[in-house]
Amino acid sequence: MSKILITGATGNIGFELIGFLSKLESPKNSVAGVRDIDRAKAKFHKYSDLEYTHFDFTNPETFDNALNGIEKVFLLRPPNIANVDKYFKPFITKIKENKVNKIVFLSVQGVEKSKVIPHHKIEQLIINNKLDYVFIRPSYFMQNLTTTLLPDIQNNREIILPSGNAKFNWVDIKNIAEATAILLNQFDHYKNQIVEITGLENKSFESVTSIINSIVTHPIKYRNVSPFHFYRIKKQQGLPRGMIIVMLLLHYLPRFQKEPKISSSYKKLTGKNPTDLKTFVEREKVLLDK
Repeated sequence: MSKILITGATGNIGFELIGFLSKLESPKNSVAGVRDIDRAKAKFHKYSDLEYTHFDFTNPETFDNALNGIEKVFLLRPPNIANVDKYFKPFITKIKENKVNKIVFLSVQGVEKSKVIPHHKIEQLIINNKLDYVFIRPSYFMQNLTTTLLPDIQNNREIILPSGNAKFNWVDIKNIAEATAILLNQFDHYKNQIVEITGLENKSFESVTSIINSIVTHPIKYRNVSPFHFYRIKKQQGLPRGMIIVMLLLHYLPRFQKEPKISSSYKKLTGKNPTDLKTFVEREKVLLDK
């Protein structure tokens, strides 16, 4: 039985991915790579067939054991880890040494035009190590509204970003996870391909704020700030420098890029249309209206 190591298993995408993998008719072969196995077991209590292994990007001593018996790896970059050479290069080296030759990497849409973001370097590491891959390049996560941006929304009723009027394509993590499960399950069919997973809406943060305000009881506002001001604000809030830099790149560079392309990959893979923003906000109203 082929086994899939799921990195970032307890995160938003990892959690949803394991759920979708469990629904497929293929054998229950997911292995959750986590730092705290007891905590993960509590989170995944519904999945009795799920296996667990101790895995930590910051601890290379966990790599060999986590890769034992693994055929495929689902790889993502945790938001707080930006140093590719320090954390990802050793892990990808170990993947090759353990003769694991199938990687599905969660990259980002437009990575080919933004060589400064960590995802570009990770893609190149995988290619340079001659590993078979599927690069999933999703657009901007709707769930950023309910994770990274949520403290400002809940505490100050505002979204603070250096994004100007740039348009982002908005995609639901549930859609990404569902597509990823299919790509993992049918890896050989999609081997060495790049798959963009997007929603159907290109909207600025000003427009998204209007959608939110049409649904929530307590309105919010969008405050556009300079990159330097954004850095100072987030530094004062205690965010790690690496995470702030990645947030800056993801939210500022689109001001100078073309409007995102809308992909039909999700519909081709699933036969369904992706989630729209109004549906997402209605689903997450309780969080956004606190």
